[in-house]
Amino acid sequence: MLLLMLVSFGVLTRSASGQTMPGKPAALKRIEPGLENAVKWEWRVAPSDQKDWGLKLPDPTPTPSPSVSPLAENRPAFYEVQRGDALILIGKKFGMTVSQIKTVNGLKDDKIRAGQVLKIPTLAELNAMPTPAAKYKSAETSDRKLNPESGIESDRLRLEIFLDHEQFSAGPIVAEPGPTFAGVSLLYESTHEDAKDDASLAAKAKAVVPDVFTHYKLRAEDFRFIAPPRAESVDAKSTPAHARPGKLPPRSPAITLPPLTYQQLIAAPMLAYRTPWEFVAERFHCQESYLRTLNDKLPTMPAIGTEFRVPNVVPFEIEKAFDEPLQPQADPKNPVTATVIGLSQLNIYQSGALIAVLPMSPARPGLHGRKSWTILDAIPRPRLATFQKERKELTQKAGSSNPSPSPGPTVSASETGLPSEQYLAAGPRNPVGIFWINLAKSNSTEPLPYGLHGTSIPDQMSIEESIGGLRLTNWDIARAVRLLPFGTPLEWK
Repeated sequence: MLLLMLVSFGVLTRSASGQTMPGKPAALKRIEPGLENAVKWEWRVAPSDQKDWGLKLPDPTPTPSPSVSPLAENRPAFYEVQRGDALILIGKKFGMTVSQIKTVNGLKDDKIRAGQVLKIPTLAELNAMPTPAAKYKSAETSDRKLNPESGIESDRLRLEIFLDHEQFSAGPIVAEPGPTFAGVSLLYESTHEDAKDDASLAAKAKAVVPDVFTHYKLRAEDFRFIAPPRAESVDAKSTPAHARPGKLPPRSPAITLPPLTYQQLIAAPMLAYRTPWEFVAERFHCQESYLRTLNDKLPTMPAIGTEFRVPNVVPFEIEKAFDEPLQPQADPKNPVTATVIGLSQLNIYQSGALIAVLPMSPARPGLHGRKSWTILDAIPRPRLATFQKERKELTQKAGSSNPSPSPGPTVSASETGLPSEQYLAAGPRNPVGIFWINLAKSNSTEPLPYGLHGTSIPDQMSIEESIGGLRLTNWDIARAVRLLPFGTPLEWK
C-alpha cells in the first residue's frame, strides 16, 4: 500500500544500492521575512556568549502556577498602571492571568489607562480563585468527547509520532502528512525486521505510543525563550474583542504579527520565539497550525499555567539542548557514517545500520556537494556576522553552472561599505537555529563556508530561502549533534 502511494505521487527514486528515497525538493522561491537583502550577502558563523542565551525574567521569577505570585513581602496591595502597560504584562509581573485581574477589579474588558489603580490580590485570595488551566482542561475533555479522532486518523498520527520517536522523521507532525511520510514509513519497514510490514509496524507503534496525545503546561521559565509581546499586539484599542488576551473565543485565531524587518533582527539581543505557540509547537515537533487546531479554545496569547494538548513525542527541551557532552566520541568498533540523499534527507548509520532519517533542505539554491565530506565540530548557540558584502557567486558571469562558495570568515572592512560587522543574535529564531555543525572536504579539517544547522522557520524551510547552508529543524539538528562524532564521513548521493 505504501509503495503504491509513493509511485502515485512520483516522489521516490532508487539509489545504486536499491534503497528507496525521496526526490529533490521543489525550487525555493520566497525569502524568509527580514532577509530579503541579506540573502545576497556573505555571512560567517560567530561565537556567542552563553550569558546572552535566554531572556531576563522578571525578578522575583514567577513560579509555574498562575495561582502563585511573587513573595508576599514584595507583593503590593495595589498597582498603578503605567504608560505602555497591558493586562497581560501586569499579569506576568504578579503571577496572575488576565481573567484573574479582571475578576478581582471588576473589569468588563481589557481596557486600562495610565494612572488607573488595580487591586493586587493576596496569595490566599489568588490561590482560592479557579485557574484558567482547569477551564482549558475541562473544555478540552468536552471537546474530545464531541469530536473523537477516527481510528484511521488516530493510527496515522500514532505512526507519525512513533517514527519521530525512532528518529525517522518526515518533518513536523501534522494532521495530514504528505508523501514523504509514506516514504519514511517504507524505509523504516525495510530496515527493521520487527516492523517489516504495515501490520507489524502499526503494532510496534501502538506498543511504544499507547497515548497519541499528552499535555504541557506553560512554565514561567519557558518565557526565557519567548519574546514579550509588543504593546500593539495586546493593546485593547487595536485588538478585536474576540482576539484579546484572556478571552476564550470559540476558536483561537492565529496571531498576525507583522514580519520582522532586518533592522529589528539585528537590534534584538536574542532571536527568541515570538509567541508561546511557536515555543510549544517546536517543543513537540509539530506545525503551529496543527497545534492551534488541537487547542482552539485557548487564548490568543497564552500565559503561564496555560495547558496545551500536544502530540506525545519526546519533547525538544531547549533549556537542556546544550548539556554536555554534545558530540559523542568516535568508536572504531561501532563506526558512524552519514549520507545526504537528494539534498532533502540526512541518513545516519551506525555499524552499517540506519539509525536516523532527518529531513533537510538547502537554505538557498545552488548549494550542493559531491563525493565525501567530513563532519567536524558542533557550535552551540551560533550567531551570524556580515559586512554586507555581496556573495561571490552573484558577481560571476550569468550562466555559470558551478557557483563558487563564499570565502572564509576573514573579510576586510575596506572591501565593503560597513566599518564593522553586523550581527544576528543567537536564539531559536536565528536563521541557522540553535546549532551549527562545521563540514570539511574529505580528509580535511578546514571548515567549509556551509554547514549543517537548524532553522528559524521549521514549517517553511523547504519553501523559503534563507541564510546558511543545509538546515534541519532545531529538534532534529539537536538530535544529529548527539549522533555524529567529529570525523564522521558524510557522503553525497
